[in-house]
Amino acid sequence: MFRKLFSLTTIAILVFTFRGSGQDPEFSQFYANPLYLNPALAGANTCPRLILNYRNQWPGLSKSFVTYNLSYDQYVDKIFGGIGLLVNTDNAGDGILKTTTASLMYSFRLQAGRDFFINMAVQGSFYQKALNWDKLQFEDEIDPQLGFIDGTTSEQPPDNSSVTFPDFSAGAVFGWKGILHGGVAVHHLTEPNMAFYSSNVNKLPMKITGHLGVNINLEGGGDEFAGDNEPKFYLSPNVLYQQQGPFHQLNAGLYVVRYPLIIGGWFRHNFENADAVIALIGLEYESLKIGYSYDMTLSKLKSNTGGAHEVSVAWQFSCYEKRRKIRAIKCPEF
Repeated sequence: MFRKLFSLTTIAILVFTFRGSGQDPEFSQFYANPLYLNPALAGANTCPRLILNYRNQWPGLSKSFVTYNLSYDQYVDKIFGGIGLLVNTDNAGDGILKTTTASLMYSFRLQAGRDFFINMAVQGSFYQKALNWDKLQFEDEIDPQLGFIDGTTSEQPPDNSSVTFPDFSAGAVFGWKGILHGGVAVHHLTEPNMAFYSSNVNKLPMKITGHLGVNINLEGGGDEFAGDNEPKFYLSPNVLYQQQGPFHQLNAGLYVVRYPLIIGGWFRHNFENADAVIALIGLEYESLKIGYSYDMTLSKLKSNTGGAHEVSVAWQFSCYEKRRKIRAIKCPEF
């Protein structure tokens, strides 16, 4: 009974303190979810691609955060850039709070030098947040002898159990010879109100993301990462910084690619405390890429959370030979 009470109480606190105040879901395999990371990565690979993502965070707390993601993007010659579609569903507290997002994005490709490319993007999104009030349990429903007794709370339900609103974001990425890559994204530019109570204002805070990485050829010979010259054995150190409201996070780690195998290791720090160590393994075979990662929690909740499991599946479609002449911005696959 105590374990159940602890789990339900922890979920309620997390939902209303963190998710309720507008912290976006996060993915450890951030490059395996490129459109979610930065809208400017739409069309960065030039050929069409379809990506599915699944994340189960802290399963030890009754599946408190489960997130699904689907994205599609490609480069389109006639509009000199890439287009992307992103659909995301986040289920918090085992269905207590559900957020569904659909986004469209366009990125413009600019060749700033012989081997230097820049993508600049805009993104429009539609959000729906739904609260299942009947699943919530409050302090005044706890009986010392019997535990939770449903239907006895004095808490007032919200005016709206579901809210919808538009949202806008922007981003930019660059690539040089496929060796150096990086970018900046700003999500929730207008900080829309997502309050369930009409008398309250609960803004979705602006999220700022910066990412930078380098690809190091371990085969010897040429350094360029492009087309047939792309090596099958290389190292890719990367760093990711994210800031949203009072939350600041830094991810640092690297990938080791020995085609068709990819392994990676990461350390995620939330500035206030060490958050997690992340281990990743991926497999790339022809057009298919599959990745699995596990987050080992380092915070004080580590004995109860069960870490986090994440799976990504990507399918890279072929495209016309002339499209291949457009230099892809080479980022890691996971």
